Amino acid sequence: MDEQSFGVRLPARVLPAPRSISAEARAALNRLVGADGMPINAKYPMPDPEDHEGWVRIKAAVDAHYAASIKGLAGTLRASVETVRVGNTLVHVATPETAIVTGAAYLDLHGGALVFGGGEACRVGAQMQADLHGVCCYGVDYRTPPEHPYPAALDDTLAAYGHVLERHAPSNVVIGGRSAGGNLAVAMLLRAREAGLPMPAGLVLLSPEVDLTESGDSFEVNRLVDLMLPLPLRAANLLYASGADLSDPALSPLFGDLSGLPPTLLQSGTRDLLLSNTVRMHRALRKAGVPAELHVFEAMPHGGFLGDTPEDLELSGELVRFVCTCLRGG
Repeated sequence: MDEQSFGVRLPARVLPAPRSISAEARAALNRLVGADGMPINAKYPMPDPEDHEGWVRIKAAVDAHYAASIKGLAGTLRASVETVRVGNTLVHVATPETAIVTGAAYLDLHGGALVFGGGEACRVGAQMQADLHGVCCYGVDYRTPPEHPYPAALDDTLAAYGHVLERHAPSNVVIGGRSAGGNLAVAMLLRAREAGLPMPAGLVLLSPEVDLTESGDSFEVNRLVDLMLPLPLRAANLLYASGADLSDPALSPLFGDLSGLPPTLLQSGTRDLLLSNTVRMHRALRKAGVPAELHVFEAMPHGGFLGDTPEDLELSGELVRFVCTCLRGG
């Protein structure tokens, strides 16, 4: 029998939001399910990789949605922000009202399937990280396809890291990336190591998209179970790669030599489509001798519950602790 045709046949069933999580988290999951029981986000398929006009349209729609969703945060953010150009990209530099660690910096790489999440969402994200950690945050508004496929985003991220190192000692820098940003964070550090640049004090990877081949178990097990990211991202991955080999460590850093990377915190959830990416990256880092801690939250989908649930707040507390520990030298 063909290896790919053999597997476990699952009966039709309904997966309720479990009672093992907070009421707020259960409500968040329930809001992401339609009346027909299907994930609402599964009703918006991505265009084919060759359909560049379709990608331009969907990028505009997603960016408008992101801008609307964060509009209400404007009055709650305290950090000031200015935008500077670094090479071919923009970097949003957010300064907290009060610095917790003097001279420290957080380099923030946003998510969005390597296609979405730039612009105003990136700018506000930098302010949010500056407020959370009490350090200067550099939000990299890296270039994205279809206009700018690989390696544009990786080039931009490396240029931004060099910009930060010109202003901060590496021992005062932590790099953080969520989802696609986690991919760029690791791939950039592998390239930085080859260029002889120093490593930062720490690395934060939130459900990192470190395997664009999507070979992990959770891409099948959590398909449609992850209400935030119910379907694989292969179309976006191929668009980003623009013909390059998806298994190349520059695109899938899970497969690279991870030795010498800084202490790392990784986060995922049991309903995260990218759970396998996260746990495999944790094991790969450990095998490479890198201190790494893994936090997997009950029933959490990709990106968290997107609110002030007890689980989201607990995760924020872990992030603050880890970043502060790295910046204070352990």
